[in-house]
Amino acid sequence: MIPFHPLTLADRELVQQRVLHSDYRYCDYNFLNLIGWRFMYDTEVADYKGWLLFRFKADGHLAYQIPVGNGDRRDIIKDMLDDAQQQGHPFLMLGVFEHALAQLEMAMPGYFFAKADRNYSEYIYSRDKLSTLSGKKLQPKRNFINRFVAQHPDYQFVPLTPDLFDRCLELDHKWAAEKAEEETHDKFTYETERQALVTMFDNWEATGARGGALIVDNEIIAFTLGAGINYDTFDVCIEKADTQYEGAFTIINRDFVRSLPEQYVYINREEDLGLPGLRRSKLSYHPEQLLHKYTVMTKHPLGE
Repeated sequence: MIPFHPLTLADRELVQQRVLHSDYRYCDYNFLNLIGWRFMYDTEVADYKGWLLFRFKADGHLAYQIPVGNGDRRDIIKDMLDDAQQQGHPFLMLGVFEHALAQLEMAMPGYFFAKADRNYSEYIYSRDKLSTLSGKKLQPKRNFINRFVAQHPDYQFVPLTPDLFDRCLELDHKWAAEKAEEETHDKFTYETERQALVTMFDNWEATGARGGALIVDNEIIAFTLGAGINYDTFDVCIEKADTQYEGAFTIINRDFVRSLPEQYVYINREEDLGLPGLRRSKLSYHPEQLLHKYTVMTKHPLGE
């Protein structure tokens, strides 16, 4: 039996050490995200046979993430299949990226069925492009910033610190109220995201989170936060802005990326959840790559 246990802050070193030197750039492996959303997924973790394993609940169904580690991949996948059987659930693996899908096929040829969902593809950007917004394609973004700076020449970008959290939550409440009548997603509500945000704030130092805030006339008009995934990729988990300030999203995106340690050459800005406005926004920054994710199930009846 795989010794899964509920994910806690004590697992930070285990998770980050295993993921740090991997090529996993997916937000599902960001410890800040894992802690922030564990209330929704009942996330569990195990250190087993040299592999880092995650097990969680998705709409009440037991599910797994692709294991992180080195060794006999066929052996560990068989153990995961056995674990699902012991738990009385058909095997389900979510968020499987294309490289890992190929590894699964090599380990157990013809055994799995996989299906991608574009709504959950993650957007990966060049840090250099986001920090400079150079090039003809990003000229509209530079125009937004120029207008913002002209209107608010004394704006400040500051690191996000605990003394600013209450003011950020006030902005989040205002932002959510404005969005309440707009597009939504069946697995996403502003209330659940707010709960994740509060959890991230409550565990700020313990998770190694970083963030920034945009201040105009002593008011916080935008904030953002995230954490590193691996050695070269930073994950932006949450970003909010007062939509009355044209260009606020653009400038906090740029200024926050500029503030990150230079080791991060890629920025993951996560999924669009199928929301048309969010998709247009993310595509308008011209990502370097879309990281597609697959739902993986076995082709065979449980136990065969």
